[in-house]
Amino acid sequence: MIQPAIISPYDKTLAFPSVETALQDPNGLLAVGGDLSATRLLVAYQNGIFPWFSSDQPILWWSPDPRMVLFPGDFHVSRRLKKTIRQNKFQLTLDTHFEDVMRACAQPRPNQPETWITPAMLQAYVELHQQGYAHSFETWQNGKLVGGLYGIAIGQVFFGESMFSFQTDASKVAFVHAVSFLIQWGYELIDCQVTSEHLASFGAADISRQQFIQHLQHYTNLSPAASAWTLQDKKELMKETANER
Repeated sequence: MIQPAIISPYDKTLAFPSVETALQDPNGLLAVGGDLSATRLLVAYQNGIFPWFSSDQPILWWSPDPRMVLFPGDFHVSRRLKKTIRQNKFQLTLDTHFEDVMRACAQPRPNQPETWITPAMLQAYVELHQQGYAHSFETWQNGKLVGGLYGIAIGQVFFGESMFSFQTDASKVAFVHAVSFLIQWGYELIDCQVTSEHLASFGAADISRQQFIQHLQHYTNLSPAASAWTLQDKKELMKETANER
């Protein structure tokens, strides 16, 4: 039986096995072990690899095939959601409550009672946020955080990690908010990791792992697309998105 590679937590080379050696069942399992240092995580993402494991497991590293991605030119928003955006039900912010967004994403869900966002994961991604790599987009209603998402930005690629919603459409509006700004800032690729009907409704589609790695080799080595993560043009941008045909 083929087993995933073992990465020692004492190995400081930060090298990962070739993604072509990832298992087919379970799809994409590549390696076990290592650590969640900021440097190792950045190396992982640049090579099409991400951590995903539960609290009773060692660190598991994945690179599934196919890979769901969203190219900016394929992004679209349903008429119903555009109507919701025009109604201004939610207030939008960026990077104001990163840790709160992660904690909300970690809460149990009906179809996913056990979270994969462990305390170790939370600590690691908060560190990445402090270093300027991890970002959150938030939606608010009556002063309460009701939806949002977070991910990692490297070069001109945004690697989406997780989203949550405590009110209908709150996470969808956060996603539209995020993608609209990423497009404005010149991002070339948004990684959605695994196939999802929800993300497919926005234009995301599967590509082969080989294609995905080729895109990463080009886009993650480019200069960051956004010089600063600010929301100065928020109202105008969201109005434009809501009114697009």
